[in-house]
Amino acid sequence: MQLFSPAQVVGYLALILGVTAFLKKSDQRLKFFNATQSLVYALHFVLLGHLPACASALVSSLRSFLALRSRSLWLGGAMIVANLALGVAFVTGWAGWLPVIGSCIATYAIFTMRGIPFRLVLLASTLLWLANAIVTGSIGGTVLELANAAINLSTIIRMARAEARSLSPGDELAGV
Repeated sequence: MQLFSPAQVVGYLALILGVTAFLKKSDQRLKFFNATQSLVYALHFVLLGHLPACASALVSSLRSFLALRSRSLWLGGAMIVANLALGVAFVTGWAGWLPVIGSCIATYAIFTMRGIPFRLVLLASTLLWLANAIVTGSIGGTVLELANAAINLSTIIRMARAEARSLSPGDELAGV
């Protein structure tokens, strides 16, 4: 594995965009940077010769850009169907399903969830993409997904603390 092959360099660019995405507290900004990162990730995986991950990243990019404008469940469902159809077309072994499943659950979260639950489902997706990156030999992808997981967890903790601070002591005791 060459550290500075064209495929790995593109993966490093995806890493920068992905870290930027998960540093955002705003769901909208997270979606924008995630969409851009997914587009670069698609190029990275095509250069690595991993078509299932490339296809899932392309669908993820389109999904995230569309989700900036719409929360349509029909649109989310269409993105999941497209992702699964591309999975059927390109997956040749069990590892090929990792990014497909990861993208499908992230799609569900993007179109139906907000706040901390949204980020928890994205964390599960990140772990599937991490396994994919390890299996495919993606250096930038492995670092990206590890960083995404750590940053996402940190953001979840910060958001939970902010929510806890917004409750008055009487509300906490009353279970509100």
